[in-house]
Amino acid sequence: MQRTSPEQARRAWPRWLAGGVALLVVAAVAVVWADGGARLLLGVGGALLAWRGGQLAAEGGRRRAQGAAVAGAGVLALGLASVPVALAGWVLLVAVPAGLLGGALTLLGRGGAVRRSGQAALVWWALVTGLLVVTGLAAGWERAAAGATVVGALGLGLLGVVLLVGSSTLRAIAAQPAPVRPAACAGCACGAGGCGIPR
Repeated sequence: MQRTSPEQARRAWPRWLAGGVALLVVAAVAVVWADGGARLLLGVGGALLAWRGGQLAAEGGRRRAQGAAVAGAGVLALGLASVPVALAGWVLLVAVPAGLLGGALTLLGRGGAVRRSGQAALVWWALVTGLLVVTGLAAGWERAAAGATVVGALGLGLLGVVLLVGSSTLRAIAAQPAPVRPAACAGCACGAGGCGIPR
C-alpha cells in the first residue's frame, strides 16, 4: 500500500472534511424532510455512485466494466430523484437492502479484516431487510418505505463520519515535519539510492 505523503495529505484533508460535513447535513435533512428526504437521498447517492463509477472506469482493465455498472446505477438513481415522493420511497425500499447486500458481498470477496467487515455487513443486511419486511406486513408498506429512508440516511451519515475520521488522520499526516536532509546533500547521490556524504 502506498504511503500518503504530507503534501498529499495537506491537499486532501480539507476535501474529506467538507465531504464528511456535507454528508452529515444531507443525512439529517433527509430524516426530517418528510416530503423530499427520499428524493434527496436518491439524488446525492446517485451522484456519489456516478462519480465513483467514473473513477473505477478510468482505471481501465477489469475495473472498467465494474465502473460502468456503478456509474449506470448512479445515473439511474439521479433520474429517479425527480419522481414523486411516494415512488421515491418505494425505490429506496428496494435499493437500500440491495445496496447493503451488494456492499456486504463486495467486502466478503476480499481478505483479512475487510472480510470480517463484510460478514458484519451481511448480518446488518439481514437485520435491516427483516425489519423492513416485518414493518411492511404489520404496519403497511408506506411505513416500511419511510423506514428505508431513515436507514439510507443513517448509511449516508456513517459514510460522512468515515470521511471525518479520515480527514483527521490526513491532517495529522500533513502536520508531520518534512524530513531534514544534510546541508551538504545536493540530492544527486540520494536520488541514485545512496548518500554521497562521507560518514
